Amino acid sequence: MDISIGSDHAGFELKTHIIEHLQSKNNIIDHGAYENSSVDYPDFAHKLAASIISNKSTLGILICGSGNGINMTVNKHKNIRAALCWTNELAQLARNHNNANVLSLPARFISIEEGLEIVDAFLRSGFEGGRHQRRINKINCE
Repeated sequence: MDISIGSDHAGFELKTHIIEHLQSKNNIIDHGAYENSSVDYPDFAHKLAASIISNKSTLGILICGSGNGINMTVNKHKNIRAALCWTNELAQLARNHNNANVLSLPARFISIEEGLEIVDAFLRSGFEGGRHQRRINKINCE
């Protein structure tokens, strides 16, 4: 699977661990940040969104301190459905019911181990369709 990943400085360490965790079974496209020096999270959210919209990536993972800023930014893009998740159950439901194509993580509020478990839950889950598709069709605004 082609997975895009990006973070700001606060998410850099967790991003590094996620890449190590996933790279043996997936093609990882790293959109930065490439070090923990202060950067602006929107820069990485926009790059990741472009990768998914252009079909270079199937799914995305974004990380910042709270997860909020990077999640708000990426959700400005049409056809991006990012979910801020801090538990495995939220990640699974985001995929099952909302067909989320981007996982946003709050690096300052979860451990590295929790982050890896949440990523795994997100990636192994799939969209259930059915009644949920009707709702997904109503998300995009023109």
